[in-house]
Amino acid sequence: MRQKCKRFEANKSLDHLIEPGKSIYKNIKGQWNRLYFQNDYPITLEIGCGHGAYTIGLAKIFPERNFIGIDLKGDRLWKGAQEAKIYGLQNVAFLRAQATHLLDFFEENEVAEIWITFPDPRPKTRDIKRRLTSLRFLKLYQTMLIEGKRVHLKTDSNLLFQYTLDVLQGQGIQPYDYTRDLYGSILIDNHFGIQTTYEKRFIPQGMPIYYLSFVLKAANLTL
Repeated sequence: MRQKCKRFEANKSLDHLIEPGKSIYKNIKGQWNRLYFQNDYPITLEIGCGHGAYTIGLAKIFPERNFIGIDLKGDRLWKGAQEAKIYGLQNVAFLRAQATHLLDFFEENEVAEIWITFPDPRPKTRDIKRRLTSLRFLKLYQTMLIEGKRVHLKTDSNLLFQYTLDVLQGQGIQPYDYTRDLYGSILIDNHFGIQTTYEKRFIPQGMPIYYLSFVLKAANLTL
């Protein structure tokens, strides 16, 4: 608890972290490139970013793009924001917010790509609407995303992977690509060697990593 308190206090002065209490928090919607990044680079979101491994990793590889990691846990975001500060990354931001409130922070067509990396699979039936690939969330992504841009999912959960495929099929959406064994497929070359904390834990255990990406451009999503 003491460590969390120290991190919460440190977050107040971290420029890479946007959270309640900071003036930019309520004014950033539709203004990310102008108010924060001060460039016109395309924006990639990592939703449920945890410590921000993907956000940081991608930002290092693609300096010509902007990256935003979103999570509700301030102590996790502290780590990502600290790394961004240490590496001097000007194309990184972390946002402390609930995923259900995404449209409070992003305007229509403001986002060029979304990554969902190892989210809670929410295995209980009563939590289906809380899965980050449920129709509830897909409608949010569709609003924010520039037409034709992709959503990526990486997970160790066969349940979430199959659920997502079923949701897409039910909406007439064909995945752009997918695999039930990322590290045994040719798609691994598209992941740049970036591994999350969970991924590093699962791979030595021999657990398969599932991956799929899809485009919502032609979808008329119905709840």
